[in-house]
Amino acid sequence: MEIEEAISRAKQNDQKAFNYLLDLYWDSVYGFQLKRVQNENDAEDITIQTFSRAFDKIASFNETYTFKTWLITISKNIHIDLVRKEKNSIARVISKDDTKAYQVLDESPTVEDKLITEQNLANLLRDIKKLKPHYQKVINLRYFQELSYKDISKELDEPINNVKVKLLRAKKLLAEVITNKND
Repeated sequence: MEIEEAISRAKQNDQKAFNYLLDLYWDSVYGFQLKRVQNENDAEDITIQTFSRAFDKIASFNETYTFKTWLITISKNIHIDLVRKEKNSIARVISKDDTKAYQVLDESPTVEDKLITEQNLANLLRDIKKLKPHYQKVINLRYFQELSYKDISKELDEPINNVKVKLLRAKKLLAEVITNKND
């Protein structure tokens, strides 16, 4: 399959085209992020977010640019957004002299926050149960057992790229379940 053909088919929601593009460009995007964040888990998470956002917005892809450059740009923007969020979580220096006293936001949950979190988790688990069993399992392994893609691959006895695609698909289906429930 040619890249142009894969992009065209992906724009028509062809799952094989998505898999082809994911397989073809995963290492490039992952390698780019690994150099930036120097943490394998963060690089994987950003890479997954990159492909998820790219596949959601593939209809807006302009063929005058290279697909790899487009993916890298999306990846870079996701990383910048994450860094900004991280910087906003810490308040400014509170002392005018150079004693390096910092005020850190208290992010410990209140009783209300804990109750809301428990209710949201219960709702999320209910929504996850609406997915097919193999999607439930991959979500459970990644987000509740916090296994790496390599470990999930061993657990499921599937290639890593299949695990990545399955997780990407499971997240999209879960988002659809949640969105349809709220409509």
